[in-house]
Amino acid sequence: MRLSTILIPALAFLIAAVTSVFAARVAVSAVESRSVIGVRSALADEGIAWANVLGDGLQLVLEGEAPSEALRFRAISLAGTVVDASRVIDNLSVADIAGIAPPDFAIEILRNDVGISLIGLMPASEDRDALVAEIQEIAGDKPVTDLLEVADYAVPADWGDSVAFALDALDRLPRSKVSVVPGRVSVTAISDSVQQKRVLEIELAGAAPPEVRVALDIAAPRPVISPFTVRFILDEAGGRFTACAADTEEAANRIISAAAAAGMQNRASCVLALGVPSTTWGEAVDLSIGALAEIGGGTLTVSDADISLVAREGTAEGLFERVAGELENALPEVFALEAVLPRPPEAGAEGPPQFVATLSPEGLVQLRGRVSDDLLNTTAENFARAQFGEADITMGTRVTDGLPAGWTVRVLAGIAALGELSNGAVVVEPDSVAITGKTGNPDATAEISRLLIDKLGPTAEFEIEVEYVEALDPIAALPTPEECLEQIGIVTGARKITFDPGSATIAGDALALVDDIAEVLRRCPELRIEIAGFTDAQGSEGGNLRLSQQRSEAVLTALRTRRVPTSTFRAVGYGEADPIADNETEEGREANRRIEFRLIQPEGAVEEMTGLEAVEAAPAEEAAETAEAAETAETEEAGEGEGTESE
Repeated sequence: MRLSTILIPALAFLIAAVTSVFAARVAVSAVESRSVIGVRSALADEGIAWANVLGDGLQLVLEGEAPSEALRFRAISLAGTVVDASRVIDNLSVADIAGIAPPDFAIEILRNDVGISLIGLMPASEDRDALVAEIQEIAGDKPVTDLLEVADYAVPADWGDSVAFALDALDRLPRSKVSVVPGRVSVTAISDSVQQKRVLEIELAGAAPPEVRVALDIAAPRPVISPFTVRFILDEAGGRFTACAADTEEAANRIISAAAAAGMQNRASCVLALGVPSTTWGEAVDLSIGALAEIGGGTLTVSDADISLVAREGTAEGLFERVAGELENALPEVFALEAVLPRPPEAGAEGPPQFVATLSPEGLVQLRGRVSDDLLNTTAENFARAQFGEADITMGTRVTDGLPAGWTVRVLAGIAALGELSNGAVVVEPDSVAITGKTGNPDATAEISRLLIDKLGPTAEFEIEVEYVEALDPIAALPTPEECLEQIGIVTGARKITFDPGSATIAGDALALVDDIAEVLRRCPELRIEIAGFTDAQGSEGGNLRLSQQRSEAVLTALRTRRVPTSTFRAVGYGEADPIADNETEEGREANRRIEFRLIQPEGAVEEMTGLEAVEAAPAEEAAETAEAAETAETEEAGEGEGTESE
């Protein structure tokens, strides 16, 4: 065989192989170059300048430091849209997130009659399940919609106090929106009445922790008054309202201006309410008061669309008829006028019949006077028992014939009017009803007027002389923090909260005392209090400090479970500090193992008073020593921090 026959084909194959390898390298290089250029262009279009793209044959390597995990994933995804994702090699790192600012933690809670919903972002280290469980307890059998998210960042300062106050507000307000951010809580709510609004504002303002800013926006709907009433009396003493309702500020100003022009000298106000029978209410009352002034006095009653104008005895008949006729023609449509010119009564030898009902400050009720029959006598007694509950009721009535028509209604209306007073008397006669007494309700006069007009008619004659006494007002008479602390001192004067030996478990025989303290605290919505725990000097100082902290926290927990608002309370353990007796004796050690309740003074104040000190009114030098000890304890507490290890 000739040598050329073998070499020539081999050489041809070799040349072809070299050519193929070279062509493949050129092709790979071209693909690599285009891929790198394409990925770099895509990243540049998205503003990702921190990523470097390297070619490694058919593979692309991404290198660089991504500002966040999300941007790292974004760069990889963009590269995967230019080339096959399997060709992308991730060599990216992520910047340290320690320096990244945490997100804005916030929760918004909505509560209405169908349930509670909450949405927002909270720290992952907080117990989300416990928060939802507490809200479910507030919702009762209503559903709770949980749309919360969590983020693993440090808990902001004042977050816990803000959430605790928000839940307290949510519990008090069945129709509300509560927004929480660290150090601030905004509450928007609707109350059932103006009185309830006052109570809620007082309680929530007092319950707010000092570190938390609170914005309250509680709306009270206008009351619905039925019948819609104005009653104006003009006599020798001048003019005065016993009831005044208006539908707008403009109508109220018009009515008060008319009364001032008629002779009213004292300041007055009209309740803005719903239920007006006509938009021309202000005009009708204005005209009627002017007519009353023109005839020289008497009583004006406007009840819904019925107007009763009762002149004074002795008014000239011609003047009365002219003024009444002009008023009747001038009144807006819908309103109807009844004008009455009284005639002097012919008194009998025994005088007019009377029914008298009295209510003493001690709650004793006495009914005496004339009733038409045994049925009215029994009805009056039963109605009084229903009106005054367990009050002691004395019957001094007698059945008499010949009483005027409607006597039964007048008697029962008088008893109902007496129920609006704290103490007083009602005298019912055939032509008049007189109510005198004291009350803690600033609107009692208007409410009694509406009641009598509703029961006896707009032409009924009655006099109301009711004095508002602030001390009887359940809102104005709320105890001060000092009075609350004094009451705690009285409750704990002969007893003390004790614990099982060496533990923070409240002893069984001390639970009744905790119940009594809780009862006092529930009546004190503005109280900011410190529960201070102390031990004797036995054992180590650190162990005593921990035990006293655990015991004060146990008392705080016990009060919270008894539905006491504790968002403004704090539990502090002082260990064996501030002994009040000799630790060398058993009696002294027993005295030193104690729980004290102290007022948290406003910023700048130093003295804190215990319940016992409030009762005993310690001398000035003892108070100074107490203030110095409290200041020292505050310094120690600030150094210890809030977290206390359980023993």
